Amino acid sequence: MLLLGLTGSIATGKSTVSSILRSPPYGLPIIDADILARRVVEPGTPGYKKIVTHFSSTIPDLLLPPTGQRPIGSDSGSRGQPLNRQALGRRVFGDDPERRRDRAILNGIVHPAIRKEMYKEILYYFFHGYWAVVLDIPLLFELGLDMICGTVIVVAVSDPAVQMSRLRTRDPQLSMEDAQHRVQSQGDMREKVMRTDARGRGAGVVVWNDGTVEHLEKELEGVMRKLKERNPQWWAWLLLLLPLLAGVLALWNLSRSWRLRRRWERKLGQEKARQ
Repeated sequence: MLLLGLTGSIATGKSTVSSILRSPPYGLPIIDADILARRVVEPGTPGYKKIVTHFSSTIPDLLLPPTGQRPIGSDSGSRGQPLNRQALGRRVFGDDPERRRDRAILNGIVHPAIRKEMYKEILYYFFHGYWAVVLDIPLLFELGLDMICGTVIVVAVSDPAVQMSRLRTRDPQLSMEDAQHRVQSQGDMREKVMRTDARGRGAGVVVWNDGTVEHLEKELEGVMRKLKERNPQWWAWLLLLLPLLAGVLALWNLSRSWRLRRRWERKLGQEKARQ
């Protein structure tokens, strides 16, 4: 089964690509890191309890106020009130040392829980015979999850002004400063593009999304046709029937990803040495 890593900075169109790949004619399962991130901090979860313990003293409005009367039989009161994600975001997004420290603490709580849920879903789709599954992860490279992906697709725009305009249109409540902080928190888009290109043919694909949805769909059609040719459905069923072969290929893929990462790190080191 092909693990297809889908990434990109905020407001570049990654969610649009994810929606296209979920729909016919592709019908691929999507493991969305943002959805998992919400799931692992729902009231009553270990992640929720750790966040409340650490941040409640510095974020007065960390929890949303109760709304309406809870339904009969609901245990939401005992589990706790939902997190105020906007208040938490204001606390952790930014470049000053305090925000970076709090963001690292939050990531240390959320990211391991996301990984655990992600691996469980990958196994589920593998045993159901899918030829590919999409890992929709904004911080794919930053979390090192590109290591488990056979192919990485990055969705990018060439003009940063387009990205900022899309973000503020989607989330009009964000100030310009908040929008800039959110863009910066997801890393340099140009670096994502270069890292994807550096993976080589078949292992890295850059999809430019400066135009219309129709243009994006056409570009994706060519990308997915080539990927399906390299990873036919019969191959997924064969791997399911021969788990030893699947394990060997998984180790080979990890080895290849490690080599690609090392090659990228050497390239960065050489560029810094020349500066």
